Amino acid sequence: MSILEAFLATAARRGAHPAIIDGRGRSVSFSALALWSDELAEGWRRKGIRRGDRVLIATRIGLPLYAGLAALWRLGAVAVFPEPALGLKGLRHAIGATRPRAVFSGGWLAGLRFALPELWGRGPLLLAFDRRRPTRTPTIALPDDHPALISFTSGSTGLPKAIERTHGFLAAQHAAVSPLLVAGHEHERDLVAFPVFVLVNLALGTTSVLPSWNVTRHDKVEAAALAAVVRERGVTRLLVPPSVCEALAEGGPPPGISAIFTGGGPVFPDVMERLAAASPGCRIVAVYGSTEAEPIAHIGADEIASADWAAMREGAGLLAGRPVPDVALRLIDGEIVVSGAHVNKTYMDPSRNAGSKIALDGEIWHRTGDAGRLDEEGRLWLLGRVDARVGALHPFGVEAAARFWPGVRRAALAGIGGRPVLAIEGDGAEAGTWERNARRLGIERVVALAAIPLDRRHRSKVDYPALRAALA
Repeated sequence: MSILEAFLATAARRGAHPAIIDGRGRSVSFSALALWSDELAEGWRRKGIRRGDRVLIATRIGLPLYAGLAALWRLGAVAVFPEPALGLKGLRHAIGATRPRAVFSGGWLAGLRFALPELWGRGPLLLAFDRRRPTRTPTIALPDDHPALISFTSGSTGLPKAIERTHGFLAAQHAAVSPLLVAGHEHERDLVAFPVFVLVNLALGTTSVLPSWNVTRHDKVEAAALAAVVRERGVTRLLVPPSVCEALAEGGPPPGISAIFTGGGPVFPDVMERLAAASPGCRIVAVYGSTEAEPIAHIGADEIASADWAAMREGAGLLAGRPVPDVALRLIDGEIVVSGAHVNKTYMDPSRNAGSKIALDGEIWHRTGDAGRLDEEGRLWLLGRVDARVGALHPFGVEAAARFWPGVRRAALAGIGGRPVLAIEGDGAEAGTWERNARRLGIERVVALAAIPLDRRHRSKVDYPALRAALA
């Protein structure tokens, strides 16, 4: 069953129950969202949108986005999602890579249709109020291999790569993700910072609350502002990146939160420990995956033994847990490679596959670019990016250990001239302690930075190329 079919079935069952509540507190029920998408599909059909048409999404994350997405899928159209963290550069790249047939936009963003020459002559402008009462059932039955959406890698290691996801792929991803969220789901209200999890919730029948902050600057979220959203919207669970968890770790989750799911970047043990200590009874789960394969593994804080915490403090890496049942995982020369129904097999431009896709035993496997190891219990430990290793030192081992040193807020290992350099963001008064501890790890140079550069998508991963440039 596709995500759309699951959502429509859920909408019939859940009816007036809130499906999505946006950052301003406006809500739409499951039945109203289904009707909205039905009417949009009819309106856009009259504008000429047909099966297989690619439609560029140039609208904010909000209620119209999900109504429009369901409408496109009813018509058999393909949604094109630019990388929002890249701004206009990402938009232009998406246009060039996919050559969309139309643009779905709204508000001031609709002006992009006329301001960007790349969008001139790209067919009709689709708007969230193009609603027409359907004269017939507009939903088209689609095979599993029909494309549903096109998204892009973050571009942190080069030009973003376009990934085409079929309806079958999204269904497989839903099957891999939903076991994390299904317990008591119809009674939950999830504050969701990851759009893919909103799709999961629409299929499950769980209410999704959208962030009230700029989703490209998760690191600027304040605990008090987050607590206000939780209180005002009745949120019971959080699905947020590690940068938001760092803010929560200072004072603990707001009252009423039963679970926190985090991913999109490394979840360091100091953050997990502080969250767990500040929120007894709250389930905390770290999810590991990538744009091409989400999820790969996950682990709850309550599953981590005292010996595991100690190992992470001492440089063993980050414990990610056992691989999910839906993924096959191998280590090749220390690199994590994965395969499965929800693992991307090729980029839209096959020439971009070199270095990322390999054929093994008749299957296509994805090279994550992450170094890891499996322990005797079959659990996965993350060591950091393969290309960020410096000699015998892996980034996550050093960085996780350093974050427990006095005055350290964030740490990052880089190789400069073939030698390890440890950058630290924190209280410079502790620099002497940092240098002594670093020498014990074989690192002679420690540099204090006002801010360690982070990725543009979730503000949770170190931007190693930018870091090396800053230290060189």
